[in-house]
Amino acid sequence: MNRTYKIALGLFLLLITSLAWLESTEPDPINWTPSFTAKDRIPLGAFVFYDSWKNGQDSITDIKLPPYEYINNSPASGTYFFLNNYINFDDKELDDLLDWVSKGNILFISAYDFGHNLTDTLNFETASFISSEGFKSRPQLNLVNSNLQFEKPLEFDQDLPAEFFREIDTTKNVVLGTATFGNKDPEEKINFIKTAFGEGEIYLHSTPQAFSNYFLLKDRNYQYSEAVLSYLTGQYILWDAYYKSGKGFFTSPLYILLNNRPLKWAYYFVLISSILFVLFEGKRKQRSIPVVDPPVNKSYEFTETISNLYLEQKKFHELGLKKIALFKEYIRTHYRLDPSHINAQFYKDLALKSENSIEDTKELFEQIFNFQEQKKNNKEEFFELSKNINTFKTKHG
Repeated sequence: MNRTYKIALGLFLLLITSLAWLESTEPDPINWTPSFTAKDRIPLGAFVFYDSWKNGQDSITDIKLPPYEYINNSPASGTYFFLNNYINFDDKELDDLLDWVSKGNILFISAYDFGHNLTDTLNFETASFISSEGFKSRPQLNLVNSNLQFEKPLEFDQDLPAEFFREIDTTKNVVLGTATFGNKDPEEKINFIKTAFGEGEIYLHSTPQAFSNYFLLKDRNYQYSEAVLSYLTGQYILWDAYYKSGKGFFTSPLYILLNNRPLKWAYYFVLISSILFVLFEGKRKQRSIPVVDPPVNKSYEFTETISNLYLEQKKFHELGLKKIALFKEYIRTHYRLDPSHINAQFYKDLALKSENSIEDTKELFEQIFNFQEQKKNNKEEFFELSKNINTFKTKHG
């Protein structure tokens, strides 16, 4: 490397070092990512809310499983509390959850989006408020009950999604709280409702930021969460830790490195320096690398040849046994079920995960058992078994 290249490289490295130092000394920007996890201390985390609630009189248990798994595994009675920027139950999950509520339990959901299934089931519609005053959407929160109502609404002073209930079934729903938007021409919208469902109750709240760290630590805003939770006093709380936008644990080994600004830019500087080293030094030292074609995968052709031999020799029973073995391996790897222990619970779990009915599942395995017992099977029996197995697998997804 001649002198000119060395000077240019030195100036470039000096520039990169200066930029990395300037960037690393800048204060960290506020992270407004919606998290709502019990351990997150960012503005839209729920550490303050969860910690103060758990240290109170109510008993709280973290539920880290999907609701349909927990509900179908001897769930406790009480209040299932969901807090996130969106909640979207599928059909089966919602049916199981509402069946649990109808037995005298409580479902509480605070989110911007409640999902299509729940919206249709409870017959309500939500909408976003868009203000003409500079696109501001800062809700002023209050409750309807005169014993809980604040003399002056409590304001969330940041512009986040402003959701409210545009239409509700007034014969079944009770309005518990409102959110007022705008200063010049304030508009009061419904943001907190209750509906009876069987012997239980469902509470829906469209302003989840009211339970965030940022809101609760400002002035006396914590009184709002206390007033809302007064509807749940004495209940055993099941805290949903599954439907969360934020992560409850660190999944990357670089998490600490990349979340510390000086360390992050030092890491980037090392990467850039390594790339520059390869670009400038690799030209002299790198030698040509011969192209080596990878081995061709002949598994499909081999399998086709073997299967044709079985068909020519009319060994339909042996082909069927291999088809059954492959199907059991498919159940083991895709559905995480053990086909060596087939019982009523196995049929129920397989039907649920494969999106087939229990009757179709049992009928397929009866056909499999009959095929295995016969020892000799004709071509029609083999193709019928193969078709039913393929049909069963294609229903999933």
